[in-house]
Amino acid sequence: MTTTTIRLPAAQPPGTVLGTAPDSTEGADAYRTAGGYAGSTDPGELLAHLAASGLRGRGGAGFPAAVKLRSVRDRGGNGIRPVVVANGEEGEPGSAKDRWLLLARPHLVLDGLTRAAAVTGAVRGFVYLSDPAAGESVRRALAEHPPPLPVEVVETGHTYVAGEETAVVRRIDGGPALPAAKPPRPFERGVGGAPTLISNVETLARIALTAIRPDLRHDIARSTLVTLSGGPAAAAVLAEVPYGIPLRSLASRHGIHGAAGALMGGLFGGLIDARALDLPLEPGALTAAGTALGCGAIRFLTPGACPVATAADAAAHLAAESARQCGVCVSGTAAVGDALCALAAGTAGPGTADHLDRWSRGLPGRGACGLLDAAAGIAGSLLRAFPRQVRSHLAAPCPVCAAGMPAQGRRLTVAVPEVAGPVTAASPAHPAARPASGPPSRPTSGPPAPTTAPTTTRPAARPPAPLSVPHPLPSAPPLPALKGTP
Repeated sequence: MTTTTIRLPAAQPPGTVLGTAPDSTEGADAYRTAGGYAGSTDPGELLAHLAASGLRGRGGAGFPAAVKLRSVRDRGGNGIRPVVVANGEEGEPGSAKDRWLLLARPHLVLDGLTRAAAVTGAVRGFVYLSDPAAGESVRRALAEHPPPLPVEVVETGHTYVAGEETAVVRRIDGGPALPAAKPPRPFERGVGGAPTLISNVETLARIALTAIRPDLRHDIARSTLVTLSGGPAAAAVLAEVPYGIPLRSLASRHGIHGAAGALMGGLFGGLIDARALDLPLEPGALTAAGTALGCGAIRFLTPGACPVATAADAAAHLAAESARQCGVCVSGTAAVGDALCALAAGTAGPGTADHLDRWSRGLPGRGACGLLDAAAGIAGSLLRAFPRQVRSHLAAPCPVCAAGMPAQGRRLTVAVPEVAGPVTAASPAHPAARPASGPPSRPTSGPPAPTTAPTTTRPAARPPAPLSVPHPLPSAPPLPALKGTP
């Protein structure tokens, strides 16, 4: 696993999630001194600011935050009180931002969770994660500044599907962290049957910043954390960048020159070629071009890197991470993974490209979660972006792929940046959390605070043991019509 460094811009603008000391944990005193847990923005105003800014979720789907908050709020009433969840379980192997955020800026996340509770009318909250160090950081933060509603830390096993919204609900309700069939979706019926807001921790951080600095709402909404990997030094980079920067410039800025393409959005955005690197880092533009920003994880293909090897790595990871509760996912992801591994090894048959094309079009939407869609997207994007390389692999073995085969499936993982102990109030204040004017003050809005808000922890559940299922490469795509959970 490679190291991950944090890069700050030369001129640090206000309203940033990274802050000024991203390699240290920000304590409650430091956060309050810089304006945290303050601001006069009431829940209605905050919702209006979020709608006007166009803030979208940072968990992968990019759904408008204001719409999600309003949907949960509107489901409450008549004795039904919503639930809010900070989702810090990032299953994408190329992403490190959420775990870093819980380690370094837990109060920013908890502030956002509290404000989301005020908007939705929620009276109970959860922080959902798998990283033990992140869990300890959140528990310390809860003890330092008890929130105005009960908040429980729920730990889970680290898997690709554990952060999917229905898997989050099942785990918090005491079951396995496995996706469930939809509908209902959590905003309709979630934790304990209540309308539930499941929000990525970076999204909540940006909600808190918007409440504190509504004058910066557009800048806050139009910047994002990215995890960049694939560089020549093999070190990943965590950075905060504005929307609109060309992917090629982003790669060059972080030492990746002459990139031949990229694996986008963790594993969900598929592969793009060198020409597509002229696209701006902007969700709408990327979606229109057939790819996705997703969780902000981008793995650049350096000159000489083989896109087939990268696709095989991605598909092998997805096949291994299948929840194994949808037959079409078990057979489909395995078939795609086997075909791409055979292509990389130089043992693929002449019909492999046709199989991959058929699966890329027939598999999406047939599983209970997005894992199968990601596998199909990897196959389809490889065929579209790198047809010449696919043909050459069918004709003869690839030396680049052969050299990397022993490490297959492990090269996509990045490490969480190291974070030191808490920052005290005497440390430099973080300008992003400083109110536009006036001294810091405790919020006057939101759910009534109990005398003592209990903050408990639930241990991680052991992930289910994978089934032993043979995965031969079929001559035609296996597409059983099985969907959902047992």
